[in-house]
Amino acid sequence: MSSNMMRSTKAILKRKNYIQGCCVILRGAFTKMPIQRVPLVLLACGSFNPITNQHMRLFELARDYLHSTGQYQVVGGIVSPVSDSYGKQGLVLAKHRIAMAKLALQSSNWVTVDEWESQQPDWTETVVTMRYHYGRILKEYEESTHEDFNGSRSHPQSLPPQLKLLCGADFLDTFNIPGLWRDDHMEEVVGHFGLVCVSRGGLQPEQVVHESDTLWRHRQNIFQVKEWVRNETSATEVRRALRRGTSVKYLIPDSVIEYIQQHNLYTQDSERRNEGMALRPLVKQAHQPVESLDD
Repeated sequence: MSSNMMRSTKAILKRKNYIQGCCVILRGAFTKMPIQRVPLVLLACGSFNPITNQHMRLFELARDYLHSTGQYQVVGGIVSPVSDSYGKQGLVLAKHRIAMAKLALQSSNWVTVDEWESQQPDWTETVVTMRYHYGRILKEYEESTHEDFNGSRSHPQSLPPQLKLLCGADFLDTFNIPGLWRDDHMEEVVGHFGLVCVSRGGLQPEQVVHESDTLWRHRQNIFQVKEWVRNETSATEVRRALRRGTSVKYLIPDSVIEYIQQHNLYTQDSERRNEGMALRPLVKQAHQPVESLDD
């Protein structure tokens, strides 16, 4: 990587909006909201190992769909990479996954990368991550709707914001994995917050919803987005190509490719990381009750 490219990369990774997260983008957005629309933030949790163009496309597809309903105004998006303790085979260190996500999203003016989940000492349940971000969003909303930049008080101009979990269709299948989800967490994620699910490949999210009593009960809070331009890119296939020395250009951003090359990521050795380990969610759910952020 050239010295100019390295300086550019460092500048991107130090950008203020990534340090402070989605709340920087949200500042001022709530006061500009049409009163009849609900401000909405999309949260995507996952490994992002590495982040791909398809990961980023999910945000664009979901925003277009939600705007088309006439009910919502998407005011922000958050990418929240999982912590190193997740235990998934081939998972590179969080500092690298965070850096690659920031590089990939440098051109986005509404999706940011948040490091909170990745910095937790243990794997964090999705519902706990959602509670954390929703608390920050509500605080920002209250500040932005009751106090202007000069410190004078004003009346709220928009409805309270909502937070929904953005995912691919394959995520719905995780609700059917025994021991992976606590029933009350599943109820909170789907019933209280809600899902925005983008179709992927030949998966049929409608069938998954139909076969789950919990998902079916909250089906009105599950927004299914059809992706007409098929894109089968997966991080697993990207890692496989990288291990074999074949091109991944146009599957992930050039800046991410350069970062991977610079740090020698996704090799045969790195794929053996966490080999033979059980996923932390399965271990934790089986042996330890989950505490909320208030406990």
